[in-house]
Amino acid sequence: MAWEEPRKTGMIYRRLGNSGLHVSALGLGGWLTFGGQVENDGTTACLKQAYDLGINFFDTAESYAGGQSEIAMGQAIKTLGWKRNDIVISTKLNWGGHNGEVLVNNHGLSRKHIIEGLRASLDRLDLEYVDIVYAHRPDRLTPMEETVRAFHHVIETKGWAFYWGTSEWSADEIAEACGIADRLGLIRPVVEQPCYNLLTRKKVEGEFQRLYSRFGLGLTTFSPLKFGLLSGKYNDSPDAPPPGSRFAKGDDKFVNYMRSNYGNQAWQQDIEKARRLQDVADKVGLPLSELALAWCLKNPNVSSVITGASRPEQIVQNVKAVKSMGLLTEDVMKEIDLIVGGVERDPDRQD
Repeated sequence: MAWEEPRKTGMIYRRLGNSGLHVSALGLGGWLTFGGQVENDGTTACLKQAYDLGINFFDTAESYAGGQSEIAMGQAIKTLGWKRNDIVISTKLNWGGHNGEVLVNNHGLSRKHIIEGLRASLDRLDLEYVDIVYAHRPDRLTPMEETVRAFHHVIETKGWAFYWGTSEWSADEIAEACGIADRLGLIRPVVEQPCYNLLTRKKVEGEFQRLYSRFGLGLTTFSPLKFGLLSGKYNDSPDAPPPGSRFAKGDDKFVNYMRSNYGNQAWQQDIEKARRLQDVADKVGLPLSELALAWCLKNPNVSSVITGASRPEQIVQNVKAVKSMGLLTEDVMKEIDLIVGGVERDPDRQD
């Protein structure tokens, strides 16, 4: 179910999985920008622009910019004076070593870190609660039951969050967590936050197939442009990232890893696909980035596509994808599949 909000911004809202919470089809995240590459005034400007265009979902994490992303987002929310019930805020727990001097218990998904880590996140955000708290990658050293019980505790007992979810977990791990929650009468995860884009499809369209109908799992996906590769900006820079690009100036450990693979064979193959997708975008009459975002939004299992921005005008451009979905006809989608390769689906599945 999706609906357009009364302000007539053109934004659509989708249920977060089978929960009653509605999130904007496009969200705004602070991974590589807020508190890091973008100063606080810039964060406030980006959040205001997003809100004015109908975005109600804002995502961060305890580890983003060493906690500074949460601080910047919290300060922006306070400056803008929004009603708390008008927005949906999420954060993520796992890589929180900056919270203390000794790493050993300041990360992971133990009961200790989930409780202490979320309380620290709320302090940085200057909020009484978040709407969604994610387990930011699995913790295979902590028993799953301990993790499930801890998230239930911060929601049901403390009221520090309304829902919990996972990020980059496997289908088996999500199913295990849901099974434990159901067996013990605890709150199960309702959402997963995976990487999903035209060039990264296997998990969302293949591995997770049975989770959507079995558990009503929702998705808040990230990296819809694959770090800008699907914007076309790297098409003419095969060997080194262009100055000013995310790959050129980012210092996140994941970006560093991706940058180390810049120009290798897999990268060149993706660039070739991006060039061919540019032809499809030109034919449809859209920028490649808008085509890529609209393609993600076409997936009915996606509750929200999390985008990043360092300038308000980027948000204005991204939001256009909501109205562009209709241009991606069945024939266009088939043409895209011929370029990037489809995902083999379970023939017994009907969804």
